[in-house]
Amino acid sequence: MDLDAYAETHRGRWDELDRLARRRPASGDDVDRMLGDYQSAATDLARIRQVSPRSATGDRLSLTLHRARLRFTGTPIDPVTAVVRFFALQLPAALYRIRWVTIWVAVATALIAAITAVWITSTPGAVATFGTDSALRQYATQDFVDYYSDHGLGAFTAQVWTNNAYIAASMVAFGITGLFVPYSIVQNAMSLGVSASIMHSQGRLGDFFLYIAPHGQLELYSIFLAGGAGLMIAWSWIAPGQRTRAQALAEDGRALITVAIGLVLTLLLSGVVEGTVTRQDWPWPVKIGIGTVALALVLTYQWGVGGRAHRAGERGDVDEFDRGASEIVAG
Repeated sequence: MDLDAYAETHRGRWDELDRLARRRPASGDDVDRMLGDYQSAATDLARIRQVSPRSATGDRLSLTLHRARLRFTGTPIDPVTAVVRFFALQLPAALYRIRWVTIWVAVATALIAAITAVWITSTPGAVATFGTDSALRQYATQDFVDYYSDHGLGAFTAQVWTNNAYIAASMVAFGITGLFVPYSIVQNAMSLGVSASIMHSQGRLGDFFLYIAPHGQLELYSIFLAGGAGLMIAWSWIAPGQRTRAQALAEDGRALITVAIGLVLTLLLSGVVEGTVTRQDWPWPVKIGIGTVALALVLTYQWGVGGRAHRAGERGDVDEFDRGASEIVAG
């Protein structure tokens, strides 16, 4: 193919595309004409590069196509705008979508923990299976309380934060299995029940609730959120509704995996409360009140900000252009 002759034949259409791409289209006809010229020019560029992968004609046409493509897709969103949109719309909307599942996870955890604690407490010899009398006494009177002050403030905060964030992220990521979240819920709830029964056997049940209350409100709620997100991801392919299973899993998976990012921040706040507030020699109402305020902030963000974003049509998913077409169409 003679590139010069080919370029001379099609140059008029390329120049028209370049003219339209350099200014904002004024009408729908301009847009239609630019789209048609773009498709034809893209085909021309492919033919040119089959003959000559690098040529001045091909480079000029590629630049024109790039300029036209920006008219269709827009310029990339800047990082600051993306971050603002994420925290103002996507994340709260995703948290709002799982609000009721989160409540059910909390109820299930409380019931399993209570049943475990009552069963161990009321069953003769059950508490003794967890250690000798001296070991149980040391756990209730020293280990449980000293846990919050044995380590340095920064190291302890980082330790509990990373551990809890790993657990929460795992529940969201492996929620797709449909089994990991229920297993984690039962395991965590039974651990709470065992600790409560041991503290009760030593007459320290009050300490159990007092030392957990400041940070535990937000920490446990964050775990409930993780469980809710994981269960919703599993439910998306179990009962996809009018969507295909692949489409439902892709949409809900993209939207709800953002919850894991939010939980990193809520658990950081919980870790700060656990590392700095629980160990302080302050009145218990003050320490518990600080934990309650931290939980209230997250609830306001989830139910208030999230509800407003959800009513505005936000579901937590990425933009339509970023997620691509959901169906293959001809035309």
